[in-house]
Amino acid sequence: MKVKSFKFKSKKVKLKKKRHKKSVILFIIALAMAVFFMLPTVLTIANSFMSPQEIKANYGMIFNDKESAGYISEKVNLKFIPDMVTFKQFTTVLLNSPEYLLKFWNTVIYTVPILVVQVIIAILAAYSFTRFKGRIKEILFFVYIILMLLPYQVTLVPNYLVTDWLGLLDTKWAIWLPGMTSPFSVFLFTKFMRRIPESLIEAAKIDGAGEWQIFSKICVPLCKGAMVSVSILIFIDYWNMVEQPLILLKNEDMHPLSVFLSKINSGEISLAFAVATIYMVPGILIFLYGEEYLVEGISYSGGLKG
Repeated sequence: MKVKSFKFKSKKVKLKKKRHKKSVILFIIALAMAVFFMLPTVLTIANSFMSPQEIKANYGMIFNDKESAGYISEKVNLKFIPDMVTFKQFTTVLLNSPEYLLKFWNTVIYTVPILVVQVIIAILAAYSFTRFKGRIKEILFFVYIILMLLPYQVTLVPNYLVTDWLGLLDTKWAIWLPGMTSPFSVFLFTKFMRRIPESLIEAAKIDGAGEWQIFSKICVPLCKGAMVSVSILIFIDYWNMVEQPLILLKNEDMHPLSVFLSKINSGEISLAFAVATIYMVPGILIFLYGEEYLVEGISYSGGLKG
């Protein structure tokens, strides 16, 4: 008996060691991938604190122009630590270049209304899809799924034609309307609400609650995690939009910063790093604030954490 128990314990130890080795290997792989994917972001932030001369000296072969021919290096040097930290680019962007700030606020003006209205429309539509049964409802929800699966590039031409027919080209509504009625968030909210136990709703009905009370007092509070998750995804999607403003807005003064970043010429590459860093800040802050809710919104199931 002692021999058998010893063998059983030794097998357990071996299994634990194997699992530990696998965990270590997976951790190393995940860490390497994380570092690899973070390199462009870290490089952008680090280069935003470099002087224009240092940037052109390091990346002259990429951003080659006649004016910088005097100090172009023969090799491209990726530097993550500036020789001398300077805030000149940020001062230029924030205080002396109103064009950059105009594009930044254009992005805010496009993104925030889309986020707010899309969440409101989506949660109301999702409640309807969840609570009311019927063949028409199922067909309509299926249409929503089909529309969600279509990439924006496929629907860009119909959107352009409809926007032109409505006379909304080159206006903010050309960006707002398609964004506010996007089916993606409706699908997510519907799938989430269907996990809410029917017993909660039945108990509220017995207590005399109407549909609005069920929606506002039960469904909305339980969907808090989903609302934050969807809001983060919507914000990131429309904060980084490029195709919509390029096609629907002819006036470049109305373009968001995401479009303007691609048009910065090589002579302003030092400013481009600073603008890119400023551009990343809202997305990073929103993600850090809502990270817990994002995980909760994904793992939440029927009012109970799974």
